[in-house]
Amino acid sequence: MKRRRFLQAGLASSVLAGTGGLSSRAYAGEASNGKVGERGSAKNVIFLVADGMSTGTLTMADQYLRWHDDRPSNWIALLEEGVGKRGLVDTSSANSIVTDSAAGASSWGCGHRVLNGAVNIDPQGEARPPIHTKAREAGLATALVTTTQLTHATPAGFAANVPSRGHQHQIATQYFERKIDVLLGGGEEHFTAGDRPDDVDLFEKFASAGYAVARKRAELDAIDASAKQVFGCFGRGHLPYELDRVNSDSLKADVPSLAELTTKALEILTARGDGFVMQVEGGRVDHAAHANDIGGLIFDQIAFDEAVGAAVEYARNRDDTLVILTTDHGNANPGLNSGGNGGERPFETLTKFTGTHSPTLDGINGDSTVADIRDRIEEVTKIRFTSSQARTLKERLNDEWAAAYGRMNGTSAVLGQLIANHTDIGWVGNYHTSDYVEAWTYGPCSERLKYMQDNTTLHDMMTHALDLQDA
Repeated sequence: MKRRRFLQAGLASSVLAGTGGLSSRAYAGEASNGKVGERGSAKNVIFLVADGMSTGTLTMADQYLRWHDDRPSNWIALLEEGVGKRGLVDTSSANSIVTDSAAGASSWGCGHRVLNGAVNIDPQGEARPPIHTKAREAGLATALVTTTQLTHATPAGFAANVPSRGHQHQIATQYFERKIDVLLGGGEEHFTAGDRPDDVDLFEKFASAGYAVARKRAELDAIDASAKQVFGCFGRGHLPYELDRVNSDSLKADVPSLAELTTKALEILTARGDGFVMQVEGGRVDHAAHANDIGGLIFDQIAFDEAVGAAVEYARNRDDTLVILTTDHGNANPGLNSGGNGGERPFETLTKFTGTHSPTLDGINGDSTVADIRDRIEEVTKIRFTSSQARTLKERLNDEWAAAYGRMNGTSAVLGQLIANHTDIGWVGNYHTSDYVEAWTYGPCSERLKYMQDNTTLHDMMTHALDLQDA
């Protein structure tokens, strides 16, 4: 198929740069030091999470890259080579077969299933030590790298104990008290004195404790790899969607990509030489699925896949690093529904998107005319809505239209359904699903991954590999 410029050279220069696909020659066999299955045979663990990644998300990101760049995604390339171990994971929480991110991350973090919304607090109210606490007690360095607020549920699952994921100010305090060595993500509002109920300036406290602090890309770039501890926070809330980031000169200048954050963290952790446990989260994959935002979804998944490339590139020539690649749950179950166009229509349409639903909807409201709405949609996506489609969105903006399935009533969901008429990519809903999810492991103790397991077993794999206390 004829290829097009990728978002007018925006994403082409960022998302698809770097590893550019993993070399198959590098994966002739499993990384091994002769004691792959032995307890304590790993020095490092890199745990990568594409939050809220349904199978359709993984599939379409790979198909897009094959269509556009004539290569598979890094994740699928690993499966094609047959290296590492692949299995399915049951993501249930203690009280539901449909988990939330707090319970999902806690299952990895402490090895116990907890109630939805809790972070490493079991159903009996007992605080269970998370993996980062265990690692630190064993003399290992710890790191959290994410595109969400650092205090969000998934990173918190490796490092905090709170009865509710909403206690983000408390989570931020625990990060400082527990001396997490590398923190890279968003969420300034939970660390800034004026935003916290205790009026404590955690930025100042981190700096006074010897952390190198960065709030812009240039400041992070200037931090030497010999820095022992780093706190990088690059936005008041979550980091921007990748699609929005690469189409904004100011965001590109100030906010690193997830792959760049991952690479920087690995440089710092390696220079320490202590061994480490690091979680890397592509958190906005989940947010895009909630919003039925196909542009946000596919390009954040591709950005996560570049971080996968960076992590596996790091591990592949070592015999001491366990890599775990998975998701906490599916979300919205998106999928390409039409088989008559070979992918040309949806993927060609996606290359023209210059923003997600957020900037699109920021430009219109209930007072906008049908013509205004059509123009705004076309400005951001290059899709020309019909008058009927624009009128449906206007009615939704004025709360005058309802979907047959109530979960799909939100304005963003309605926009996603209307865009689906032009991409052939539909959604089953806009919330978490009960799907069994993909997991892939590589390196020491990776063979402990079974064809099917509970999410808690990934905690046990890490503790076994590092010779830490089991759950």
